[in-house]
Amino acid sequence: MAKIQRASTQKRAGKHLLIWICSCLLLVGAQARDWQSDIPLLKTEHLSASYWLQQLPDAGQLILTPAQIVARNSETFALQPEMQAIADIPLTRNHADLLAVIQQVSAVPDSARFFANGEALNAEDWAPIQQQLNTQAIKAQNPTRFALVTRRALLMAMPTELRIFNEAMSLDLNRLQETAVFVGEPVAVLHQSTDANWLLVQNYHYTGWVKADALALAPREQVLAYATREPFLVVTGAKAITNYTPQLPAISELQLDMGVRLPILSAAGVGHNVHGQNPHASFITELPVRNSAGQLELVPALIARNQDVQQGYLPYTTEQVVKQAFKYLGQRYGWGYDYNSVDCTGFLVDIFRTFGLLMPRNSGQQGYGAFGQNTRFAETALHEEKLAAVRQAKVGDFIYRPGHVMLYLGESGGEPFVIHAVFDLAYYTAAGEFYRGTLNSVSVTPLTPLHLTAEQSYLDRLYAIKSLR
Repeated sequence: MAKIQRASTQKRAGKHLLIWICSCLLLVGAQARDWQSDIPLLKTEHLSASYWLQQLPDAGQLILTPAQIVARNSETFALQPEMQAIADIPLTRNHADLLAVIQQVSAVPDSARFFANGEALNAEDWAPIQQQLNTQAIKAQNPTRFALVTRRALLMAMPTELRIFNEAMSLDLNRLQETAVFVGEPVAVLHQSTDANWLLVQNYHYTGWVKADALALAPREQVLAYATREPFLVVTGAKAITNYTPQLPAISELQLDMGVRLPILSAAGVGHNVHGQNPHASFITELPVRNSAGQLELVPALIARNQDVQQGYLPYTTEQVVKQAFKYLGQRYGWGYDYNSVDCTGFLVDIFRTFGLLMPRNSGQQGYGAFGQNTRFAETALHEEKLAAVRQAKVGDFIYRPGHVMLYLGESGGEPFVIHAVFDLAYYTAAGEFYRGTLNSVSVTPLTPLHLTAEQSYLDRLYAIKSLR
């Protein structure tokens, strides 16, 4: 009798388990059916790095060795005039040279600019902004100072926090916003604003205005030494944070962005108590801090091993390129790194910094630049020629149309797909109607259906494919 009861109980349990499994499968199926997107040809499986990598049996093969990456960087700096190593920046500039830099960086735009309320800026509006350029303080000879970045900070065309827009009035796109600088990055300080709240800085690929309180001044030798110290830690996640440190707010839960490189310290040198915490489960790094006089202090800080970081650069493989790209998937688009995010070129710059590869900041500088292996198209090139070249591209190559760059993912169902940080979405529907929506994020999309306008597709304007292999 007991055996019969146990068998009956097991049978009922098995039946309940089967019902539960079937319910789960039905729920998953319903969720898949309910998932909808206005992006043409997109399927849920396209949103996974593994989908694209499973098609690539050699995805783990090394593309460039560390020595080849160093050589590639040297070649890029030699070919791209907008790039300059911090160690090569002049130690002084005369009046004419510094004035020329300021005028180039901070020129009033030729086309109209608008406030958020739609009112156009006039000469009286520009005057106080231009006054902040402090050109009257330029001397016959102007020594270059050096600094380390202490927190992520926006780099602007002019020393102002004013948000200004073009005629399209996309309020997400501040036309004074250029790029960003990141924790531990070395910069050359060329000039300061009239109120001394902004510094004109040059990093390895851009020049612009940064809030002074995000920088710590130090002797050139100390800045250069910090940036090249070994061993070093690389942030491999879209973002990582330092451990909470109540005694030092400047390094407590500090955001570190993908590609940030920081020196590693050892417990043998620092000890087994770092700001009240045992460092055994964390990396010990050294962070730059700005003191009350604006000068550099270096302090130990902890980054928990649960953060997406690693010692040394990632190996440059297709697998790592795709995995790094998908760590940004769904993140809101940020023009010039605004909104604590990335734009199309920042997306690529950050990914490839995790391999130690450096490149120009703007898409035009990249796309028209001579570095890497380049396939270029004439204005008259046919779609068939461009598509044939895209299909010959390697996963992880860059595809350029004016003002934008995309990372090639491969084909699905015969359609080339890309992942990119992108603002607009436009295409023709199956019914032949022109649809305009929004992406405003790091997105996976097909290439050929996308349009810039009703008259021009991405493919119409595609002008280059670049490989860093």
